[in-house]
Amino acid sequence: MQAGRSRYDTNALTVGLTLPWQWKRELWGGELHGYWDLYASRWTYDAVPGGHGSNTLIGLTPTLRLLPDGPGSRWFAEAGIGATVARHRYHTPGREFSTRFNFASHLGVGLRLGAQQRHELLLRLQHVSNAGIKHPNPGANFLQLRYALHF
Repeated sequence: MQAGRSRYDTNALTVGLTLPWQWKRELWGGELHGYWDLYASRWTYDAVPGGHGSNTLIGLTPTLRLLPDGPGSRWFAEAGIGATVARHRYHTPGREFSTRFNFASHLGVGLRLGAQQRHELLLRLQHVSNAGIKHPNPGANFLQLRYALHF
């Protein structure tokens, strides 16, 4: 579960699941591994020409995670670049996307909690835009807080 907000008064609530890769590498004395992040997100915002708007997105992001002290590390950093498809084009008084298809990239730092480290809190910055496929391409930046529970 994840909640986020952009500086253009857009709120995002997200639910999803992660599918870990079998791939792992040692890096800088720590462990690097990855996962697929599959999610659905609901954006709410002030709409044009007035009133409130909302949009639903689905996304898939391959993500790399670095555990700096190895597999037992409580702290981690991660980065990912993936794709989203929205039900409608995003359009607010301050932002207008020209496509429903966009890329989503993020950087974050997090903490694994609990005796078995099954709980996670992650603070991340996400950028969503179409990477110049079509203009206008203003993009949107979100500050997000994510809670994850590993089964």
